Amino acid sequence: MLDLKTLLLLEVCTTALQALAWLLVWRSWRYLYELKLIAAGFSAIALGLMLLALRGPDPHPLQLFVDNVTIKLGLVLLADGMARFLGHSGCLRVGLIILAAHMALWSLAMIVAPQDLSLRIHASTVFTLAMMGLMIRILHVDRGQPVFLRWITIALLLEYIGASLLQSALVFWQPDLFANAPILSDVNSWYFFQGHLFIVGLFICMLFMVGERLSIDLRDRNAALAVEVSERRRLEGELSASLDEEKAAREEQRQFMHMVSHEFRTPLAAIRYATEMLGIMIAKPPAAVTKRLASIDAAVSRMTILIDRFLSTEQMLESRMKVEKIDLSGLTQEIRQYFDDMGRGTRLQFKPAEEVPEYWGDVEMLRTVIINLVDNALKYSPSDLPVELAFLGRNKLLVIEVADRGIGVPAGELSHVGRRFFRASNTRKTAGSGLGLYTCRKLVRYHNGALDLRPRDGGGTVATIRLPTPGMAAGSHRTEIGLWE
Repeated sequence: MLDLKTLLLLEVCTTALQALAWLLVWRSWRYLYELKLIAAGFSAIALGLMLLALRGPDPHPLQLFVDNVTIKLGLVLLADGMARFLGHSGCLRVGLIILAAHMALWSLAMIVAPQDLSLRIHASTVFTLAMMGLMIRILHVDRGQPVFLRWITIALLLEYIGASLLQSALVFWQPDLFANAPILSDVNSWYFFQGHLFIVGLFICMLFMVGERLSIDLRDRNAALAVEVSERRRLEGELSASLDEEKAAREEQRQFMHMVSHEFRTPLAAIRYATEMLGIMIAKPPAAVTKRLASIDAAVSRMTILIDRFLSTEQMLESRMKVEKIDLSGLTQEIRQYFDDMGRGTRLQFKPAEEVPEYWGDVEMLRTVIINLVDNALKYSPSDLPVELAFLGRNKLLVIEVADRGIGVPAGELSHVGRRFFRASNTRKTAGSGLGLYTCRKLVRYHNGALDLRPRDGGGTVATIRLPTPGMAAGSHRTEIGLWE
């Protein structure tokens, strides 16, 4: 005959070690959170078995109740953990309802016939049938685990059901064998022995299930990684093709700039030659004619300088910039003279100059930027409204502002203005190429500055140039081109 106490101690140690094993597995793969429920189930069973092993010869009814509830709660947690691990909805609520019904019947049997062990054994068998049947159903409908593994586990559950039914049958057919005998007598050793084998077999089956789950997850991750690698290679190919296209576009742009440079020089040379001939052919020309010829010659010279510095040598432009200390007062007079010669100087208003910091840069480029901005302001403003030009000093910056009361820029298009060939939707009726502001921003960036536009209160636009001082003087701190872009 098997010794029941020894079996109980062996089963307590085995189940406790299994609970610890499940906790360690969960610590290694945290995303398998269901393993915590399985570990809790084995822990509850181990605790209930330990309470059974420590039970005295004449236990209190409350102790009997606690022992049975603890072990059967462990089975409920095992069933819920298995269901969740296999990807099904949890069965904790159903299991607790079954457990509550069982303990109600079990308690009633204790009250009505405390000496009749058979009633409590039959109640436990009904609970076993319900819980094991629930676990069998979960395994039967599952399709994630291998068929042979599911059926081996189902066979283990059926074996435990069979042992429980056999125990009830023995109680029914041989009541004298269990009459007035405690449930922990050696006559029940066979039942606890098969229970020990069942719990070990269930542990092994569930370990194989976890291994299969990890294998499936690994295959899925490898497949996802392969797809991601393929997608990254495709994107890399597209990026490489885009870079090749960008290089080709830049080369075409460079060739275009050289062509434009050559084509611009020819008519400019003709204009300069014609101007010189007019000066020679006209004896003692009027002052107005002399002034206009000088203005044409100055404009041709400025355009030629810009071609030399911007169009034909764009890549080496910074090294060829003519950096000098800017005479802002003289620059203001030159701008005024330019628009006076164009017949539009009366609309240009210069705000009183504030004390501005010393600045070093290319005066031809800055003159071109300011003239373009003022020209735009005059072009898109009513002919009877002024355009204001101001030079300011703000936070170690030289600030140049051109303000008008013109048509303004639509709010949704403000961020696009200044892109190459872009023109606002409200400027279509006026001639233009969309290169003016683009060129201005490029020239300002060569000075590590920024040009931005904003709506003006009351209508119109304010164009603001911000240039870090002292500019590009020798020995001054110079940031990289494009910092203010």
